[in-house]
Amino acid sequence: MFTGIVQGTAEVIKIIKKENFQTHVIRMPQGLSDGLTLGASVAHNGCCLTVTGVDDDLVSFDLMQETLKVTNLGLLSAGDSVNVERAAKFGDEIGGHSMSGHIMCTAVVKEVVVSENNRQVWFLMPQTQMKYVFTKGYIGIDGISLTIGDVVDNTFNVNLIPETLQRTNLQWRSVGDAINIEVDPQTQAVVDTVERVLASQSAK
Repeated sequence: MFTGIVQGTAEVIKIIKKENFQTHVIRMPQGLSDGLTLGASVAHNGCCLTVTGVDDDLVSFDLMQETLKVTNLGLLSAGDSVNVERAAKFGDEIGGHSMSGHIMCTAVVKEVVVSENNRQVWFLMPQTQMKYVFTKGYIGIDGISLTIGDVVDNTFNVNLIPETLQRTNLQWRSVGDAINIEVDPQTQAVVDTVERVLASQSAK
C-alpha cells in the first residue's frame, strides 16, 4: 500500500531492454535506499514495482509487458526522473489517500496554467474511466495523491502548490505528456457496485 505522498524523484540510470521485458536501474534519493531489500515494493510514477537488485543507492526493478503497456514507464529513457515512494508501513501517517500502486490507465496533459503561486494542470482521460472522476474526489497522478478540481466532459484539472512541484516530476510535465492514473479505490468500488446493482435491476 502507498499513501500518495511522493518522497522524491529518482533518476533513471539505465534501461536494459529484452523482448517484452525491461529492467530499470534508478538512483534512489538520499536516505530512501536505507534498509531496502530484495522483494520490497517501491512505486515509480505511482506504479508498484518489486526490487530485484540493490547496489548502494542504485536499485533495479523488472517490468513485464503488461506494465509497459498500461503505464508511462515504457516511455522512459536514461536520464529521466520518476516519482518514488516506498511502501507504507503499519503505523505510518497516511497524509494522502490509500493507493494500491495499480495503474488504471494513462491520461494526457492537455493544458498547463501557470500563476504566481499555483500551477493548474488539465488532463485528458479515456472516456471509459471518467465515471470515476468527481470534483473534490481523490486521484493518483504519477503516484501523487491529489484532489480533483474541475471536471468538464472527459477532462479534469488539479491545482499544484509549490511544495508538490518541488518534490515531484510534475514540475517538468508539459502538454502531450502521458501521466499514470490510479483512481481512488473506494470511489471505484462504489461506482462499480452501483453499476452492477442497476444492471441487475434492469435485467429483471
